[in-house]
Amino acid sequence: MINPPYYADDNRYDSGMSYSRCGRSGLLLPKISLGLWHNFGDVDTFSNSRDMLHFAFDHGVTCFDLANNYGPSYGSAEETFGKIMATSFKPYRDEMVITTKAGYDMWQGPYGNWGSRKYLFASLDQSLKRMNLDYVDIFYSHRFDPLTPMEETLQALVDIVKRGKALYVGISKWPYEASQFAYDYLKQRDVPCLIYQGRYNMIDRGVETSGILEQAFENGVGFTAFSPLEQGILTNRYLNGIPEGSRASKNKFLKSETITPELVEKLNALNKIASDRNQSLAEMSLAWLLKDNKVTSVIIGSSSVKQLADSIRSVDNTCFSQSELEAIDLIIKG
Repeated sequence: MINPPYYADDNRYDSGMSYSRCGRSGLLLPKISLGLWHNFGDVDTFSNSRDMLHFAFDHGVTCFDLANNYGPSYGSAEETFGKIMATSFKPYRDEMVITTKAGYDMWQGPYGNWGSRKYLFASLDQSLKRMNLDYVDIFYSHRFDPLTPMEETLQALVDIVKRGKALYVGISKWPYEASQFAYDYLKQRDVPCLIYQGRYNMIDRGVETSGILEQAFENGVGFTAFSPLEQGILTNRYLNGIPEGSRASKNKFLKSETITPELVEKLNALNKIASDRNQSLAEMSLAWLLKDNKVTSVIIGSSSVKQLADSIRSVDNTCFSQSELEAIDLIIKG
C-alpha cells in the first residue's frame, strides 16, 4: 500500500501548544520539543518514526532536536529525519526549528570527537547532507572540551553562523565558568549564544545548584531541558517496581539498582500529587519544568504516538500552587 501524501493539519497552531521567547532573541520555541536520541535510528521501524514526527508537527511541535551520533547507528536519526524532510516536511521547512550538535564520538580517528574547528565544521556538513538541509536553525557544541582552547570552539560557532550553515548557536553541558566565557565571547562577536541545553528534572536539579540555570537567564540565554523524565523514572512505569521490558530491566542506560524501595515510595507520593492535579506523573513532571520562564522548552523522547500525545498534554496545566511545590520538594529531598 502506498502512503498518501502528507499535508500538515490546518489547525496545528490551535491545538493547545504554546510558545516561549528564547532568551533575549526573536525566536519562539514550543514548550515541548521532540528529541530524536532514541527510536528514530536505522534499528527502528521507519513508519513509526514518521508517524511520530507527523503527529508532533500536526500538534504544534515545531522544534526537532538531533545530534550527529543519534541513532543507533550513528547518523541514522538524521538520515531518518532527512527522508521525512524530503518526502513530507519540505514544504514546511520555514515553520520548523531544526537543531543538531557535535561534540561526542562520531567517527574513527583524532578528528571525529570533542570540539576542534575541524570536527565541528566536518560534522555539520555531514549532518546537513543526511538531513537534506541547507542550514540548521540551531547548532550546538554538544559538550565542553577541556583540551581544545575555548576560543577555537567558539570561533568555529561564530564562523558557522557567518557562513550561513546555522542561524543560531548554543552550548550543551558546559560548566559554569566556561559557559560565562562562551556567553561573553559570542556576544562580543555579534553571534550571541541563543540557548543552553542541560539535563534537568524534578530529581536531577544540578543546573539549579550549580547556578547554570540562573546564569543563562541573567545572560539572556534560553534554556532547554533534556532527560525531563529521568530516563523514564518519573512516569507510572516504576510505581510497582521494575516491570519486564522496561529500561531498568535491560540494565543499560538505567541501572536496575537505581529503582530502590525508597525511590518507588517517593514516586508513588509524587503520583498522588499528580493525580490530584488530574495529570499523570509524567505530565506533572514535564509541567513542573515549565512552571516559570527559566525553561524555554522541554525536549521529550517518545516511542509511540500515544506516548507523544500524553507528553504534549502537559502544557495544558503548568501552574503549581506553593503548597504543591513544597510537597514535591519535600518528597524529592526527604
